[in-house]
Amino acid sequence: MTKTITFNELRRIKDSLPDGSITLIADKLNTTVQTVRNYFGGSNYEFGKNCGVHIEPGPDGGIVVLDDTTIYDMALEILQNQNKD
Repeated sequence: MTKTITFNELRRIKDSLPDGSITLIADKLNTTVQTVRNYFGGSNYEFGKNCGVHIEPGPDGGIVVLDDTTIYDMALEILQNQNKD
C-alpha cells in the first residue's frame, strides 16, 4: 500500500522517535540502520538501500510517496507506545 505525505511530516516523525528506534526497526526488518535512515530522507546509498521512497519538490519540503509503509507504520507504532507511557 502506498502513502503520500510531506517531506517535513516524514522528518517530524523520524525526529520524534526515541533514541534507538532506528536500530530497533532495522533489526526487526533484518536490514541496515542506514537503509531505515534513507527511508526517512537520508541519502547514503553506499551503506544503505533505497526502500521505495520518492520525493517530489513542493510545499512543506515536497511530497513523498512511500511505496511500502512498513517502516512508516513501525515508527508510528513506536510513537503511539511512547505516548501510552
